[in-house]
Amino acid sequence: MVSALSLIGIFILLLKENILQKILFFLVVLSAGGLMGGAFLHLIPEALEEVSGQRVFLYVLLGFFLFFIIEKTLHWRHCHKNKCPEHTFAYMNLVGDAVHNFIDGLIIAASFVTNFSLGLVATLAIILHEIPQEIGDFGVLIYGGFKKKKALYSNLLVALTAVVGGILGYFISTRIEFFVSFLIPFAAGGFIYIAASDLIPEIRKEESFKKSLIAFLIFGVGILIMYLMRFIE
Repeated sequence: MVSALSLIGIFILLLKENILQKILFFLVVLSAGGLMGGAFLHLIPEALEEVSGQRVFLYVLLGFFLFFIIEKTLHWRHCHKNKCPEHTFAYMNLVGDAVHNFIDGLIIAASFVTNFSLGLVATLAIILHEIPQEIGDFGVLIYGGFKKKKALYSNLLVALTAVVGGILGYFISTRIEFFVSFLIPFAAGGFIYIAASDLIPEIRKEESFKKSLIAFLIFGVGILIMYLMRFIE
């Protein structure tokens, strides 16, 4: 299901650019709130029940740091606009996205192995992030010279690495308990990095007071969704 979001470009082609930009901004805001809520309200508390506090926060920092290294090393930039200043790195963006999707698959698998409700929370947080990311990635490929059909095919192929990560993560998680206790706070660090480094800076660029006010409310909705998910546990 998460991998299928790569085909969202089909629907994006039907939207006018000005409409797309308005929708995209609020998707980014919702994604940021969802990722923060998922990290602080679910993943970290769940990890604290299994592992000592000091180790949990060390793993959170490790996840944050590793996602930072991946982004800088692979020129992985989540561009949320149709025209991206780094469009010349379109192929490198695909490589970085493949790594990211693989990690997403590992996170989803480890979360479901821990318990079903946590798996739903992790999956929802990833989906909220994947929608604006896939729109941005599709725009990067088109602007970088890809034909529309090739861009859709490339995005889908790269997205399937999440399936590989999910299968591998499932088999590793069921055999190595430490892997799960490590990956949950590690994922939290990654979620925090994506929200704080990639998404919130996009939100801060908005100068309209009215639009910013709506953004604050939608950010809160993203957190609220994650809070309400606690009651299904």
